Amino acid sequence: MAKNDMSVKEELDQYYEELKKQNLGPLWYDLGHMVTKEPVHDVEPYLWKWKTIREYVLKAGKLLEPGKDAERRVVYLQNPSLLKRGLVGYGTHTLYAGIQLLLPGESAPSHHHSQSAIRFVIEGDGAYTAVNGEKTYMERGDMILTPAWTWHEHKHEGTEPMFWLDGLDVGLVKTMAASFFEPYEEETYPMEAPENYSTKQFSMGAFKKLNESKEPGYPSPIFGYKFDRVKYLLDEMTEADNDPYDGYAIEYINPTTGGSADSRIGTMMQKLKSGQQTKAHRHVHSAIFHVLEGSGYTVINGEKFEWEKGDFFILPPWSLHEHVNTGESDVFLFSFNDKPVMEKLDLEYSEVYEDNDGHQIVEKVFVPEN
Repeated sequence: MAKNDMSVKEELDQYYEELKKQNLGPLWYDLGHMVTKEPVHDVEPYLWKWKTIREYVLKAGKLLEPGKDAERRVVYLQNPSLLKRGLVGYGTHTLYAGIQLLLPGESAPSHHHSQSAIRFVIEGDGAYTAVNGEKTYMERGDMILTPAWTWHEHKHEGTEPMFWLDGLDVGLVKTMAASFFEPYEEETYPMEAPENYSTKQFSMGAFKKLNESKEPGYPSPIFGYKFDRVKYLLDEMTEADNDPYDGYAIEYINPTTGGSADSRIGTMMQKLKSGQQTKAHRHVHSAIFHVLEGSGYTVINGEKFEWEKGDFFILPPWSLHEHVNTGESDVFLFSFNDKPVMEKLDLEYSEVYEDNDGHQIVEKVFVPEN
């Protein structure tokens, strides 16, 4: 390096140090870190085994009583890659997932918050979620909607432990500095509507085929989406409905608008027939998956995640992924995502993988941490 060049470099280095002291920065130096060529994030894929989750949730059932020892008895899924950044309770950068347990005779008091929430029933029956005074009874495979700011509570009138997934946009709301929470002044919000009223009123029109064009809208007037209706619609699909990247898939919708059931959290159920393998693609939105039925694996950015009934796994944003059903029966994958937010902000984008006939090469196999 010539002497003049050395002099200029020394002056620039000194200039940069002076900028830092004044809490200023040179855009020409840092532009590539601020405006990246494609999405950059710290979210890594991860998988949890249902057997392990269930064991720890049941232990909590012996130690804590909802409404007394804890607002809710929930064990959340912690993405270790985000815990390194101090993000406690994050599954992805926007989404939270927790497993709630309610034992026979128990109840969880009414509250509301600015976070949107969905419930997906994993095990049991006989419990209900009440939203703004309307009871919706919960059965395995049902999705219950509790839109932001709605008063909601849970009560178990059955005889066996009840497990369900709580999915919330905790990370999104916290990032936007918009988190609010308030308990109801009494334990129970007044029951106003007949039980399952909205579910019965709208149940025939609360789903649409994946990628079917509909206008976006506000949270759905339905609180309960029944799995028997979901399964019926998926089973009625023909080969023409088979999406090469998602299989046979439907999205839960607001029947009055055709948009996503919740304005910020998207929900989807996918069916894969025995031996079926989808092609790889990627999209900006992130998702958290639950295996309702079946066994198989998902390849995410060249890493194989083997799953079976009950398991959960993380799909980070902008990650190549494809699913494979290795069992002899149908696979049902439920997932929730942040796609509605990305679409509202005009940030959603997807891209298909064209190499190797659309399939990734498996470079490693994921092993859950002990």
